[in-house]
Amino acid sequence: MKKDLGVKPYLFPMPVLIIGSYSEDCTPDAMNAAYGTLCDSDVVALYLSAGHKTVANIKARRAFTVAIGDEKHVAPCDYVGVVSANKDKAKMEKSGFTIGKSEKVDAPVIEDLPLTLECELDYIDEKSGAVYGKIVNIIAEEDVLTDGKVDLVKLNPISYDPASNGYFKMGKKVGTAFHDGLALKK
Repeated sequence: MKKDLGVKPYLFPMPVLIIGSYSEDCTPDAMNAAYGTLCDSDVVALYLSAGHKTVANIKARRAFTVAIGDEKHVAPCDYVGVVSANKDKAKMEKSGFTIGKSEKVDAPVIEDLPLTLECELDYIDEKSGAVYGKIVNIIAEEDVLTDGKVDLVKLNPISYDPASNGYFKMGKKVGTAFHDGLALKK
C-alpha cells in the first residue's frame, strides 16, 4: 500500500553539481547546486536562489562551469555548498580544490573534479530562479573515459538524497537503454 508523503523534493537521483564562476575581482567561486539538470542536449538548467554570490557572478560574467561531484571529493563538494562566498572570500582556498581557468568561457575549472561542462549564460528566469546555460564544451580527465566516452563507473559521480540529506555513489549498470524494453514488444 502506498503512503501519501505530501510535497517533497524527492526525485532520484539528484546529481551533485558544482557551479564555478568568477566574481567581479576575478576571485574564483563555486557552489554546490542541489537542483540542476539537462533540459536539452546542449542546455543545462540550474535552479539557484537569487541571493547566491554565484548568481551575481553568472549575471556579470555571463559564463559558468558545471563540474560533476565525485566520491573522492565529497567533503570539498559539500563545503562549497555550506559556505557562502558572500561571507568568506577565501572559500575556494579553504575548500582544497585546485582551480584552473576554462579555455572556452570566462569561468574557473575545478581541476580535481574529472568532468566539467563549460557554459555560456543563455538567460535567467527571474520568476523561477532558473539559470539556463548553453554548453559550449565538455572537458574530461582521460582516466574516466572508455573508447572516448565518459564511463560512469570510472567517473564515480555522487548524487544527493534529499530524504536523508546524504550523498550516494552511483551503482552498477543494470540494463541497456533502448534495448531491454524491446523484449516486451510482441
